[in-house]
Amino acid sequence: MQDLLAKQAEEIASAHLADALPVRWKHVQAVAHKAERLGAMLFDAEDARILAAAAWLHDIGYAPGIADTGFHPLDGARWLQRNGFDERVVSLVAHHSYARFEAEQRGMQDALRSFPFEDGPVFDALLYADMSTGPQGQDFEVAERLDEIVARYGKDHVVTQFIERRKPSILAAAERVKERLKQAAPTP
Repeated sequence: MQDLLAKQAEEIASAHLADALPVRWKHVQAVAHKAERLGAMLFDAEDARILAAAAWLHDIGYAPGIADTGFHPLDGARWLQRNGFDERVVSLVAHHSYARFEAEQRGMQDALRSFPFEDGPVFDALLYADMSTGPQGQDFEVAERLDEIVARYGKDHVVTQFIERRKPSILAAAERVKERLKQAAPTP
């Protein structure tokens, strides 16, 4: 059964993305479903509900009427904060997939710093769910997904530059999640 916070997050994401950005919506749905599975396997109920809500909302900053600066983690977090959403979810949205490093390249690090950075298993799980899910909702290995992002944006884009610089950190976070999954799996 889906938690009320996650259900609210899903409804908000659907209202802002499903019709306006249907491809983005496919990605968000797949990321959220993956995050819900990870949450059930790895976390207590509170962390699982926060992870699920953050996954549903991680790309809300792309939505028309919400997009402002062109940096979707910041735009989404600001909008969620203005609308009174859970502070932990807001912070995870602000920093998802190591957005703070892309913010540095965009000169937006001070704005993003206004949101606390939660480093740890829930952050890693959100990153893993996002970075192992393609733009159409397809499953990828994280390294493949990073290659897909670079190919889509092109070598000179700020997103590509960020990915190239932070690839080791992203891959390390993904490995931490995989290790937690191995440890959580029942032994035969």
